[in-house]
Amino acid sequence: MGGFFIEGSVMKSEQMIPWPVEDRPREKMAAKGAASLSDKELIAILLNTGTKERHVMETAEEVLQLANRQIKALSQISIDRLCNISGVGKGKAAILMAAFELSRRYAMTYNDQHHESGITSTQMAADITIPLLRDLMHEECWVLYLNQANILIHKEKLSSGGVSGTVIDPRMVLKTAVNKLASGLILVHNHPSGCLRPGAQDKEQTRVLAQAAALFGIRLLDHLIIAGNRYFSFAEKGLL
Repeated sequence: MGGFFIEGSVMKSEQMIPWPVEDRPREKMAAKGAASLSDKELIAILLNTGTKERHVMETAEEVLQLANRQIKALSQISIDRLCNISGVGKGKAAILMAAFELSRRYAMTYNDQHHESGITSTQMAADITIPLLRDLMHEECWVLYLNQANILIHKEKLSSGGVSGTVIDPRMVLKTAVNKLASGLILVHNHPSGCLRPGAQDKEQTRVLAQAAALFGIRLLDHLIIAGNRYFSFAEKGLL
């Protein structure tokens, strides 16, 4: 017979090991809701099965330990590192990564809908973009395109680079802005290092894009730098 696995409400092994029904993650979630489960129990559900040598909860515990028990850190761990854990192959690692990606996309969609009446503050722009960028280990640059009422009409990733920087092409930004009939832009990129201070390249790219956009009657409303859950605003600091 195979090793441990959770299948419905039954746990099987070479020898039956008693496990109170109310303590089984799936049954607990059905009875009390997902919010009642610990991080380890949620991970165990995603992993689904253990191995002949170890229980799925043991594997879930090692996954948490790999990330120092921090969910944010876990979302940044590569599939290859997860696969080094006994009982976590590429398939299970992919499921974990897919769960984090769905969570990010949900946060993005929620914030987009929450601000359908218009982006009227830097904090609102940050709320939309922080879920996109806070957990990345490389730099990405995004642009928010707004209409005359400051309603978000489009957002797109402009570039993706290494850990130290990305380069933007103002022509591509403005081409999309013209096609979308945008009146305003918000440039956003992240600093994986956690440092919010803008570099010389950040300032120069901001200046060039603002000047180019003005030629088309389009305003660069802000440039945000994201580091974790914090942000730096060029507009708030008077750098536009």
